[in-house]
Amino acid sequence: MGGLQTVSAALNVRVGKIQMRNPVMTASGTAGYGPELAQFFDLAELGAFVTKAITLQAREGHEPPRLAETRAGMINAIGLANVGLEVFLAEKLPWLRSRNVPVIVNVAGSTIDEYVEVAGRLDEAEGVAGLELNISCPNVKKGGMEFGRSAEGLREVVSAVRRAARRTTLLVKLSPNVTDIVAMARAAIESGAEGLTLINTLSAMAIDARRRRPVLSNVFGGLSGPAIKPVALRMVYEVYRGAAQAAGVPIVGVGGIQYPTDAVEFLLAGATAVQVGTASFVDPACCPNIVRGIADYLRQNQLSAVTDLVGALEG
Repeated sequence: MGGLQTVSAALNVRVGKIQMRNPVMTASGTAGYGPELAQFFDLAELGAFVTKAITLQAREGHEPPRLAETRAGMINAIGLANVGLEVFLAEKLPWLRSRNVPVIVNVAGSTIDEYVEVAGRLDEAEGVAGLELNISCPNVKKGGMEFGRSAEGLREVVSAVRRAARRTTLLVKLSPNVTDIVAMARAAIESGAEGLTLINTLSAMAIDARRRRPVLSNVFGGLSGPAIKPVALRMVYEVYRGAAQAAGVPIVGVGGIQYPTDAVEFLLAGATAVQVGTASFVDPACCPNIVRGIADYLRQNQLSAVTDLVGALEG
């Protein structure tokens, strides 16, 4: 197939106010600011591009080592390293704006005021279609993870950001490291979320038995990749049936998606769209391949629209 821009409108989905040509996005933190993946395929072949997390000030992140390979996945403790809001707006966003793909900026912070300032500035910026609140990062010691672990904290930050950012679509990325994911989803929806991204990485660690030391300098990090897919599927299924479906709020499923069938499974569980992350380290062109695979699945099963799959799990 030539360019995926020519793929049938059968793949079109809508997430909040964002009209997407297909349901496949990048996952935050795995594709940088865009040029990193653009050398492998045209970003316009994506449904949307999600940036790495942006904070008010630049962050260097944790000291290395901050990546560890594990069976069927990897653990990262990058520590939200990024160029900061001003550099992103001046140097990174203009390039992304020219790529003919909806841009969703992942937003992180240590305080509610920081979330509000970053979100408010991005809401005013030309070329930003959506914000994805990162309130669930498991490898930082303050900020995001604390907000993502309690319904009260989640409500507080989402409500504040919603008041500051009215133009762009607001997605909230939920942590799997909680007791009741459905309760957290309800709190996000009631506070103004127009979409839910789930799941973020699972809190994990790796040990070097020879040295008798943690592999990562931060000790703990976030587990991603195929190892977490069954957990992610279960949580998407629970949130769809327990909160999102009744509220009419779309879910963006993420966690271990590597092949087209993986994406289809998330759609059947209740996701409207999906994000691909760790798999891009194995095959940088896997996103357009997954889009093609979904289109093939629709043809093989004589389905007229990808939206027919959403929540269509039987039994």
